[in-house]
Amino acid sequence: MSAEPVLRVEQLVKHFPDGRGATVRAVDGVSFTLGAGESLGLVGESGCGKSTLARTVIRLLEPTSGRILFRGADITHAAKRELRAARRGMSIVFQDPYASLNPRMRAGEIIAQPLRIQGRYRRSGGRDRIAELLHTVGLEPGHANRFPHEFSTGQRQRIGIARALALNPELLILDEPVSALDVSIRAQIITLLDRLRTEIGLAYLFIAHDLAAVHQTCDRVSVMHLGTIVESGSREDIYRRPTHPYTQALLSSVPVTDPALRGSRRRIRLTGELPSAIDPPSGCRFRTRCWKAAPRCAEETPELVNRNGHPSACFFAEFATS
Repeated sequence: MSAEPVLRVEQLVKHFPDGRGATVRAVDGVSFTLGAGESLGLVGESGCGKSTLARTVIRLLEPTSGRILFRGADITHAAKRELRAARRGMSIVFQDPYASLNPRMRAGEIIAQPLRIQGRYRRSGGRDRIAELLHTVGLEPGHANRFPHEFSTGQRQRIGIARALALNPELLILDEPVSALDVSIRAQIITLLDRLRTEIGLAYLFIAHDLAAVHQTCDRVSVMHLGTIVESGSREDIYRRPTHPYTQALLSSVPVTDPALRGSRRRIRLTGELPSAIDPPSGCRFRTRCWKAAPRCAEETPELVNRNGHPSACFFAEFATS
């Protein structure tokens, strides 16, 4: 891993006006780093701000504040020319593999589009490059002549991955890349992503609510709740030694696949008031559903600092008991 991270995000904020004079605090002060060849999983409930964070990092959305540094260069408010140069090294795979592909374009043209935009498509080698990318993601060269509707959902996602790889990026942002797929196809795509990271040395920002997929794919994991990171650490830290109550509740909802272990895990059922990103609770944003909440939690905001071995934003961080 190089000394300079591929991606550094510092106190990133993205707010939206709701049209009625209020502000939706979708991303509210998120920081993390991602090294070369490393995979960081970002997990949390739907609506916690994961996809907004992904789109803001790659500058599909304009940040409200904070900093985004790619290869050490600040791209937070980069102009179009600077941003185009940065995007040669970073790409994104979207959640819906059909909506992200132009239905009027053949697969080969879809994959060639980044090359054409960046002025790197050459007649002599263009078709060979498309065939190479199709082979990389497990498709045949002949598939280049088909339209998106002629593919299965899993094949369409492979086309999206091939397009993202066209410019040989260092960073791939994966925004719920397997959530729209059935179980067997999901396993194939995860295996493909693992192979690509090993062979090409890509860095992944893997965004998902599927905790099992993140466990299989990622070196480190950050847990996001209501626009903020509440716990982060290695895969072992988060899955075996979670200390934040929110993380513990998320993990307790993961299905146990081994019949011999079913019934051995204590299910945590959250109650209380669901917080809003428009008017988040004072102090700890999870306190309205937390069984450990105390008066201090409403008065102070817990910092994401090392507690019991890894960062956790909870005053009462401790290992879960089964």
